[in-house]
Amino acid sequence: MANQTFITNFLLMSFSDVWEMQILHAVLFLVIYLAALMGNLLIILVITMDQHLQTPMYFFLRHLSFIDMCYISVTVPKSILISLTHRNSISIPECVIQIYCIVMFVCVELAVLTVMSYDRYVAICQPLHYETLMSKEACMQMAVGSWVSGNLASITHTASTFSEPFCKGNELGQFFCEIPHLLKLSCSQSNTAELGTIIVFSILCLGCFLFIITSYVYIFSTVLKMPSTEGRSKVFFTCLPHLIVTTVFLTTAFVAHLKPTSDTPSVLDLLVSVFYVVVPPTLNPAIYSLRNKDMKAALTKLVRQEFPCFW
Repeated sequence: MANQTFITNFLLMSFSDVWEMQILHAVLFLVIYLAALMGNLLIILVITMDQHLQTPMYFFLRHLSFIDMCYISVTVPKSILISLTHRNSISIPECVIQIYCIVMFVCVELAVLTVMSYDRYVAICQPLHYETLMSKEACMQMAVGSWVSGNLASITHTASTFSEPFCKGNELGQFFCEIPHLLKLSCSQSNTAELGTIIVFSILCLGCFLFIITSYVYIFSTVLKMPSTEGRSKVFFTCLPHLIVTTVFLTTAFVAHLKPTSDTPSVLDLLVSVFYVVVPPTLNPAIYSLRNKDMKAALTKLVRQEFPCFW
């Protein structure tokens, strides 16, 4: 151990060494970041101000938008700063905070998406019990449970990841701190604590995934039994935004975490991570606002109230 050099900071990977490409990356990420912030903030504002949207579905949608705003803010601003300043160093405390926030928001978003699928299941398959099962108290308990479970998972992941010192170099090969890349730099040959955490976390994620799939199996089986074509279409288009958002989130997350971590990271690795970090928070507002008649009506009403001169 005396000959080992312990790491005090890491070097994040930039998208290009060419100045013009770095500027292009910074501008592109800034536009995407601002679009994600504005879209999610608009959803929060519309739901908060419109009394017709004070239902469990929109209650959790507001949580989802807040999570997406925070999630994209953890990684993208730092990446923009790296491109503009050429300073790709990140200290261990900064990396700890980044890992903690990323894991927390991913876990909370998965939990909220699971709860939203349960909300749709109760509304369609058990409508007579909806007011009881999805009361304000029940919604608050599920929201608090999502945040508590996300924080616990994040604390466990972060503590186990940084339980061992790092001495195998300081180049992460990623534009943000990511657990698989950090573990490759650990002095320990095998981080048993983190391996156990990953196994438990994977089981819980698989449980959420199976719960969502099961919910939609019951939902679609109930929808197909409806005699009215108009009723089936209405229910289908109500569930479609959540189904698309869940599919995008889970697909990008699975692709990012199931791909092997290479010793020589490529542009493809960066692009996969971009899809995982950037795409869900940016697309979610568009999916919900474009496919939801209530959201479009509430948004139109809000614009008319704030800018009456244009109408």
